[in-house]
Amino acid sequence: MTGYMAEMRKYVGHRTVMQCAASVICLDASGRALLGKRSDNHKWGYSGGAAEIDEIAEECARRELHEEMGVTAEELEFFCVNSGPETHYIYPNGDEVSNFEIVYLCRKWHGEPAMNDGEMEELRFFAAEEIDMEEISPPIRPVMREWIRRRRLPAERQENGANL
Repeated sequence: MTGYMAEMRKYVGHRTVMQCAASVICLDASGRALLGKRSDNHKWGYSGGAAEIDEIAEECARRELHEEMGVTAEELEFFCVNSGPETHYIYPNGDEVSNFEIVYLCRKWHGEPAMNDGEMEELRFFAAEEIDMEEISPPIRPVMREWIRRRRLPAERQENGANL
């Protein structure tokens, strides 16, 4: 951990801090999500992390995507805000956070997915139906449930005769 959060931890230790973050669900041409198996809790997650002082949310998301998964976002699309009791999390090292996370989708990106900073053990693309929620990192489960729900909507609308 570096930057603002590392500095704050010097003062508050493991106590709960509000973590303002930006994240990216990177999608391939088939609409599969690029997820990484985290090296701290060994659960799958998208790229993301805490914003630095005065950092623009989109730039934080782009930075985290490149640092953690080795790809560069060309375009970001707002997806959702992830906050509330379900995002409260205690990391394996004891650091406690209440997350307020802005999540983006990225369909246009370049580069070859690669683990760069030691935060990920493995990278893999997942179709919505391949995701086991028990294997997803706990504070991002609400986002992944919403992503899966939205992925299913077009098929449900087509089955019901609705126009897309």
